[in-house]
Amino acid sequence: MAFGRGKDETSSIGAPGGLTAFIDQGSEFEGKLSFKDTVRIDGTFTGEIRSENTLIVGETGEIHAQVHSKAVMVSGSVVGDIFATQKLVLHKTARVQGNIDAPSLVIEEGAVFNGQIKMTRPEVAARESLKAVDGGAGR
Repeated sequence: MAFGRGKDETSSIGAPGGLTAFIDQGSEFEGKLSFKDTVRIDGTFTGEIRSENTLIVGETGEIHAQVHSKAVMVSGSVVGDIFATQKLVLHKTARVQGNIDAPSLVIEEGAVFNGQIKMTRPEVAARESLKAVDGGAGR
């Protein structure tokens, strides 16, 4: 695993500050992962992922988790539900088994997806996300 790799190909997706953490191929982690900037996973992660920015699942990445993020880019495998408040991109090598909730969805030819899709406008998704964080307060 490497942290603070600096400029990476992820800078093209508009992530402020670039890549902040990288779980490399061959690494395995289990638990809860929370982060504010961009994280790329090329290894195996099991548990729960929460992000205020972007999660990138590389071609060798294997995620078994519920994912909550602003933007998610998948080239590897995700088993679990994905909640993206801004955008979800399934690249041609992506394999997703689970439900998707995102206002913007791109599925490249060749990607495999099995599950249900719910698309909500960004402003509605942001309000629902805040309610979930506040435990329903502020209704």
